[in-house]
Amino acid sequence: MSDTNQSAEDLAILGQLNLDHVKSDQASDAEHFSELLAEDFIVRTPAVTRNRAEFLEYIAQPRPFKDFAVHDVKMRILSDVALIHGRATYTVPADGAEAPGT
Repeated sequence: MSDTNQSAEDLAILGQLNLDHVKSDQASDAEHFSELLAEDFIVRTPAVTRNRAEFLEYIAQPRPFKDFAVHDVKMRILSDVALIHGRATYTVPADGAEAPGT
């Protein structure tokens, strides 16, 4: 499906899924992620690489930040795959400073 054929309904669904992801992260909702993540899921950040089990254990812990938000979100549907790009920010409670997400 080309960018011009993306339906408003599909983009709305993707947008809601992305917001659900952000809320689940902030709420330490490992059950939500468990329902969505593939068995071979791997996440890489600048600091660490985690497999599915490690990520679920990590996400279940209280978040060390608040006000997690995404900005400048762009979504593309490519056949049966969707790509969502954006940038994230959060607030570090210790000093109240806003930080970029990884």
